[in-house]
Amino acid sequence: MLEDAQGLEVTTDSKAAIAAINSFIDQALSYGKEAEAVICLGIAADPNCAIIRAYAAAYYLSQENAQAWKQAKPHLQVAQQQLTKITDREQLYLQAIAAWAEAKIERAIAIHEALTEKYPRDLISVQQGQYHYFYLGNQQRLLAIAQKVLPANRDNHYLYGMVAFGLEQCHRLQEAEAMGRIATSMNRHDPWAHHAVAHVMETQGRIDEGIAWMESLADTWENCNSMLYTHNWWHIALYYLEQGNAAKVLELYDSHVWGRAQKSSPKDQVGAIALLLRLELQGFDVEQRWQQLSTYLLPRLHEHALPFQDLHYIYALARAERHDWLKQMWESMQQHTLTINPFLRRQWSEIAIPCAKGMIAHAKGNCSEAINQLQPVLPRLSQIGGSHAQRELFEQVYRDALLRTQKQASNLLSA
Repeated sequence: MLEDAQGLEVTTDSKAAIAAINSFIDQALSYGKEAEAVICLGIAADPNCAIIRAYAAAYYLSQENAQAWKQAKPHLQVAQQQLTKITDREQLYLQAIAAWAEAKIERAIAIHEALTEKYPRDLISVQQGQYHYFYLGNQQRLLAIAQKVLPANRDNHYLYGMVAFGLEQCHRLQEAEAMGRIATSMNRHDPWAHHAVAHVMETQGRIDEGIAWMESLADTWENCNSMLYTHNWWHIALYYLEQGNAAKVLELYDSHVWGRAQKSSPKDQVGAIALLLRLELQGFDVEQRWQQLSTYLLPRLHEHALPFQDLHYIYALARAERHDWLKQMWESMQQHTLTINPFLRRQWSEIAIPCAKGMIAHAKGNCSEAINQLQPVLPRLSQIGGSHAQRELFEQVYRDALLRTQKQASNLLSA
């Protein structure tokens, strides 16, 4: 029995496996691009180490795509064979990841909460608890799960960044910025802390300051995975969009947001779609970029990992005029809604499905239908996850539909 860098016992006698686990913890908390590689090193060092297998499963589940979900299953199977031989913490963590794999998100969350009570130094568990709360739109719990372990982790800048993001999502902006700046002062290479401060500055309209803050730290993102690398550049692009500088935004889209994306990654795809849509809402021509991006969406048609993601995909398919794919995805979304567990079903049936109708209508220029579908669900959109900045997109689509409808009515009256 050895201990990891968090001071937590791990069921292994392999120092090489512990070294890999420590590297994975750092990679996961820093959104590093070497997470998968260090997992492989850990498995090679001790193939029966349950916690590294559980970390592998969690890593693949977080990719939110069908191929990665399949990759998660063998790791869970190996880990579960060790269930009676491992520590209480490892058992709980493995059970949380197994629940995630079965889409039993409420159970996964309950176990992560239990882990934070018993093992507050387990920041990987805290991070994954935040992840689930984020996509359920529960901002208060997203903050609370990180805040309650702060007394046990005063020395850990990664936790300060996690708390900072939770504070921002709860509209406690001054506290969020202070916490994000503390994290960055402790370690300049903390991209999640940078991201939290970027949210604050955007919310407060501090555009020039936001650009300066993020661009001064952008050199540290070269070690990030594509999700956070592209997302942090996405925030910079939003600042330039606020300035009306479409040329700069398109440059950033081509060079960083989509240019450096992992083209098959759902989260990278969502960021690119959101930026193209925002450009169009401000009247800028994105040329052939819808068609170019949409070629990568075929694997997404029947996945339905997260409703937040599906709403982006279906809009992009409509704008790219991928009529057959759009029809397939729309029918598949409706079927999916009928088959998932009750905990998630309301999220899909009451919010995602009508919102999808509205997004398709807007993409096709049917503004009246977009208004009818979007207006009732806008107050509940937080329940499908995403940050305030990300969900604002749907409100912008609704306002655009209203403005277009009013303009059409005015033109008819003056004709």
